[in-house]
Amino acid sequence: MVDVINNIESQKIISVLEIENIDSIDFVCDSLTQGGINIIELALRTSVSESAASIIKNRFPEITIGLGTVINIDQIKFALDYGIDFAVSPGTNPKIIDYSLKNDLPFFPGVSCPSDIEIAIDNGCNILKFYPAQKLGGIDFLKSINYPYKYLGLKYIPMGGINFDNYNEYLKSDIVLGIGGSWIASKNLIKSCNWDVIKKNAEALTKSSI
Repeated sequence: MVDVINNIESQKIISVLEIENIDSIDFVCDSLTQGGINIIELALRTSVSESAASIIKNRFPEITIGLGTVINIDQIKFALDYGIDFAVSPGTNPKIIDYSLKNDLPFFPGVSCPSDIEIAIDNGCNILKFYPAQKLGGIDFLKSINYPYKYLGLKYIPMGGINFDNYNEYLKSDIVLGIGGSWIASKNLIKSCNWDVIKKNAEALTKSSI
C-alpha cells in the first residue's frame, strides 16, 4: 500500500480511463506515459473493462493501475487475481472496504459528506476519494467537511468535474493527496484517436502540477 500512496503523492495526477475498444489501449497508454502520467484508474463501466485492465497490467509494467467504479466484492477478487495495484469506489461500502484491506489491496472509498467519512474511518480507511468534487462545492466544501476530522490527518483524492481551470485549487491544499480526472484522456479523445492531444494534456499537467 505504501508504494501506491507514495506514487500518488509524488505524481499528483491520476488519469481516469473508460475503455470501450481494446485496440485503443496501446495508443492511449503510450500517450499518457510519454506525457509523464503513469497512474491510471480504469473505470469498470464497459464490457471490455476487465480485459483492458489485464492488458494494461501485462503490457505496461511502468503504469500503476487501479480499478474504478468498484461496487462489489467480485471486482475486488478480480483486482487481486490480476495484480491490480489499487481500487476506488464512488461510495462507502463497509463490506468492500473490509475485504480489500484484509487482502492488502489499497482501497479508496468515495465520500461526499461527514457520515461517509466516519464510515470510512470506522472501517480503517484514511485516504478517501472525494466525489463528485465540483458538484459538491469543490475544495472549499471539502475543507469544511474535513475540518472536524483534521486531527486525524486524512488525505483525499478529489474526482469529478476537475479540469485545467481548477485542478491547482485542489493541489494547493495539504489535505489533497492527488487528483483524478477523465478529461485528460476522455472517451471522445480516445474515440477520435487524438493521441497527440492526450499526450499534450498529460505533459501540461505533469509540468505544472505542484
